[in-house]
This record gives sequence, C-alpha cells and structure tokens, in this order.
Amino acid sequence: MSETTKNRWNSNFGYLMVMTGAAIGLGNIWRFPYVLYSNGGWSFLIPYIIAVLILGFSFSLLEHVIGYRFKKSFINIFYKIKPKFEYLAWFILLTIFLIVLYHATIIGWDLIYLFLSFFKGWGSDPNLFFANDILMRDDSLNGLFLISPLVFMGTCIAWVIIWLISHKNINKGISKISKILVPLLFIMVTIFVLYSLTLPGASMGYKTMFSPDWNVLLNLDVWIAAFGQTLFSLSLGVGILITYSSYLPKGAKLVKNTFIVLIINSGFEIFNTIGIFSILGFMGIFGEIQLYNIISQGKGIAFIALPQVFNAMGDVAYILGPMFFLCILFVGIISIISLIEPFTHSISEKFDFSRKKSTTLICTIGFLASMVFSTGFGSYLLIVYDSFLNNVALILGIVLECVIFGWFYSIDDLMDLLNENSFIKIGNWWKNIVKYVLPVVLSILLIKGAYDNILTSSIEENIIVLILVLILVIIPLILTNIKKKDSSAIS
Repeated sequence: MSETTKNRWNSNFGYLMVMTGAAIGLGNIWRFPYVLYSNGGWSFLIPYIIAVLILGFSFSLLEHVIGYRFKKSFINIFYKIKPKFEYLAWFILLTIFLIVLYHATIIGWDLIYLFLSFFKGWGSDPNLFFANDILMRDDSLNGLFLISPLVFMGTCIAWVIIWLISHKNINKGISKISKILVPLLFIMVTIFVLYSLTLPGASMGYKTMFSPDWNVLLNLDVWIAAFGQTLFSLSLGVGILITYSSYLPKGAKLVKNTFIVLIINSGFEIFNTIGIFSILGFMGIFGEIQLYNIISQGKGIAFIALPQVFNAMGDVAYILGPMFFLCILFVGIISIISLIEPFTHSISEKFDFSRKKSTTLICTIGFLASMVFSTGFGSYLLIVYDSFLNNVALILGIVLECVIFGWFYSIDDLMDLLNENSFIKIGNWWKNIVKYVLPVVLSILLIKGAYDNILTSSIEENIIVLILVLILVIIPLILTNIKKKDSSAIS
C-alpha cells in the first residue's frame, strides 16, 4: 500500500491549520514589513491585494485541484502527465530542499535567541553580538573552516524536532502539532501586537505604515514586488499545496479552503506588520537607530532590531521576548515540515520506502548539508544562496508548473472538478489566467531575478550560483534515472 493511500486528513480543521501554518512562513514576519515600507507604505496594499487575487488565488487553486485530482506524489503527477516531466519535478523539489537547508539554520538561530531572551543574553550591542558571537562571521573562504558551536547546536536541535514530527503519519504528526501551534501562534501574535500599540511612540511607527504614497502605483517595480511577495507569502510552487491536497478525502471544498487560507494569511501579515511598526516606532523615540535602517535589515529585524527593543522595554521584555521567538519557532517548524513533505512523499512512492525511512533519509542529508551554514562563511553564503534560489530557481519552477498544468493537461477537466463542490463557480477567466497571464507575469519576475542575481553579482557570488546550478541540473538527472526493480513505483 502506498503512502498516499495510508495518509488521509481526518478533519478539515486539521487540514486548514496545516495549510495556514505552511503559508505563514518566516518571511511573513520580517519580509512583508520591509516590502510594504519600501514600496509606498499603505498604498502597496492595492497592488498586493490584486496580486493575491490574480496570482495567489489562481495558482493556489491550480495546485489544490492537481493534487486532489491525481492523489499521487509530486513526481508521480508530473510523470503521469508526461514521463519526461519527472526530471522537472525533481528539479523543483530539489530547489525547495536547498531552501529548507538554511531555513533550518535560521530556526537554529531562533532557538539560541529563545534561550537568551529569558535574560537578555545578547547584551547591550545585539548587532555586534549576532555577527561575532552567534554567526562568528568571516566572509572569506577561511570562514568555511570555522564552526559556530551555538549555530551548530541550534541547527542539530532543529533537525531533531523536524524529524520527530514529520516521520509520523500526517494526522499524528503535522496535523496534530498544527492544531496546537497555529492557534497558539495567533494568540501570541495578538498579545504581542496589542501590547505594542500601547508603547510610547508606537503611533510614529504605525503612522509610517499607514502613510500612503500613491505615486508608487505608477512604478512597475512596485507591482513586481507585490507579485514577488505573494509568491513567498503563500508558499506557492513548492509542492506543499499539491502534496497536502492529495491527502484530501472525496468531496473536499477546494475553492472554499483556498479562500480561507488566503484570507487568514494576508490578514496575519497585515496584523503582524502593525505590531512590528508600532514596536519600531517605540524604538525610534530613543534615537538609537533609524526606522528605515531597522526595517531594511530583513532577518535583522528578528535578531538585531527586536533585541534592541527588548533591551529598552524593561521587565516586560522577559515575557514578550520569549513569546516573539516562540512565534518564529512555531512558524519555522511547521513551514519546514511542510516544505520537505513533497520530497519525502515522492521518495516514498518512487523507491517504495516507508514514511519513516524516507523522512529519516531526507533529514539526515539535510542536517549534514546545512552544516555549511554553521560556519563563519555561512551567513555570507546564505545571502547569495537565498537570493538565487528564491528569485531565480523557485520562480523558474513555478513557470514550469503553469506551462505543464496549463498546456499539457486538460485544464477544462480541472475546472469541472473545482466546481463540483463549490458555490463559487470557476470559469474560463481562471483558465486564461493560468495559461496566459501567470506565465507572462512570472517570466517578468524571473528575468528581473536573473538580472539582479547574476549580471550584477561579484565573481565570488557567481561561482556560488554556478555550483548551485550544477547541483540543480545533475542531482535531478540522477534521481530520474534511478530505476527500481519494481517498475510500478512510478505509474
């Protein structure tokens, strides 16, 4: 019996909690505030909402219905449409796996800061502490031979947690933990945001957020940023929706579930951003750091700027600090487990491995490979690595999905399936968006990403990118050409 047959969601609530946890990734906490601030503030919500409706809703529906229709693993679906497409499926899955490697390291950072938050162990200069004591940053190649013990230990613990949850049956593992962690996440974020609004100077922050710049609506880069944020925000094109929807029982309401997840995710982003801006406004009254510099730090919001804020807060920081880093931990763990699920499911089906065996294999390889980010060179490598994978390889994979599902499969059959159990009927507009609009929009994002990450990069950065390209070309070729004695594994 295949893993797909064994795994079925036993409740729609559990499925929605898993999907919500998967959508609310690490980037929702620190990426969205930066993107919104640097693209016109409140006025950015207009292109963002349009992007969510066009790209987010349409592509989410596509992935939901594909998984629900085939009830197979990611690679098996591609293989069923056309055997040669199996290679492209492995390319997409490997891209996601490479992204997981440094996400696990970021969870390792968070575990360190969760411990430190109980006594503000980052000291009076969180910036210097993060660079020197945590990362032990060395941007030269010599940094590859310098291991940060704290990051190494944190990453080890992160992978153990990931394995403990993901090797179990989906209802006993990811569904059970999501039913607990996702509601807890919402409760903690609500407390965090409401308290932030009471801080002196908070109004300076949220007024900055709510101050629109309507001129940006004429700027093409702002619209590109909105579509790019939608991709990252909803975890599109990473196989999660396809894999999780393949576990749905007959009669599932795909359109309704897609709407619910989109609304919850976008609402969380905006609500969380109000809290982040309020906190940053509070920090601004102390004159210790400029608001723009804080927001533009990206991941530094969590590990540099917020520790500075907690230092200025007094004793209440001993509650809010651990709460904030617990939120990152919950989001990160659910996100990573969701990201590796399509890979482990595909390994299980192709090679007839048990869920435990495939998960153990993936987590072991992931742990060993992610150790490179525990080195002094790791933080520099992470920046280059993250930029290329997210802005080039991932978007290329999404373009491929649009073309394969829109042009090589009968999309009209998918429309009939979507409309079976939905009071909102999907028409030809959706088919046209998938076949024509999304490939064009995503190709623009891909060209921009390739230009920004290849043509404007240094020689060292291009060497790293070349190594990644070789990995993404060769390993999928190997996985595609490995044949099982039982040829029915891919059928």
